[in-house]
Amino acid sequence: MATPLSAAKMLAALKAEGLTVHEHAGWKTHNRDAASGKSFGPVIGVLIHHTGGHNDKELCYKGRSDLPGPLCHAWLGKTAGLWMIGNGRTNHAGYADIDVLNALREEKPLPHDDAATADGNDCLYGLEIENLGKSGDPYPNAQYRQAVLWAAAICRAHGWSEKSVAGHKECQPGKIDPSFDMDDFRAAVKKQLAVEPGKTEPTKPAGKPRVDLSRLVKAAKTDPGAKQGHVSYMAGTNLT
Repeated sequence: MATPLSAAKMLAALKAEGLTVHEHAGWKTHNRDAASGKSFGPVIGVLIHHTGGHNDKELCYKGRSDLPGPLCHAWLGKTAGLWMIGNGRTNHAGYADIDVLNALREEKPLPHDDAATADGNDCLYGLEIENLGKSGDPYPNAQYRQAVLWAAAICRAHGWSEKSVAGHKECQPGKIDPSFDMDDFRAAVKKQLAVEPGKTEPTKPAGKPRVDLSRLVKAAKTDPGAKQGHVSYMAGTNLT
């Protein structure tokens, strides 16, 4: 666990990692701390998302009618680069599996997410990557590379390893973001952390997610005898 980075320290860490950082007006004081009555931190890791849309930087800053902004700490566009969106508590993680959060805190292998009872907004930095999250919408190499650098910069600043990095789909049942392989992503973060900040390590393109059919297998065994409408699994297939 660690004290959240101040706005100044966050900017310094990201720039030291080699990122060009754009600042949305008002981002340094844009958070949900006062509105929620909950402070951000201590922090235990970083969470990676895809937005599910395009041209959604302002949506991530302002939020939606059902979910006030900011919806992340940083937004990463396909071509627009990395933008600072919020500083403090943001509405990006929602409720998460406590076992997964504990694993991130202890930097252990992540267990399967099968419940959502702990507030991830309390303790996770969030990055939203502009992408539909569907086949036919690839992540440009430069965009994916910036996502790796963002995660590495925060991990380096806190003295964390790549084991403090998770995808939203690994923390909350039913989520599918981001639509790339998180093991590949963590491997790239690990590679980046092995060099001095500011030096660049080549990053492979975003890998396709692997599909875990264990929940469908369980459903096939238990659903036939269940009442109509029964659900024995959370997300059908769990993308990992």
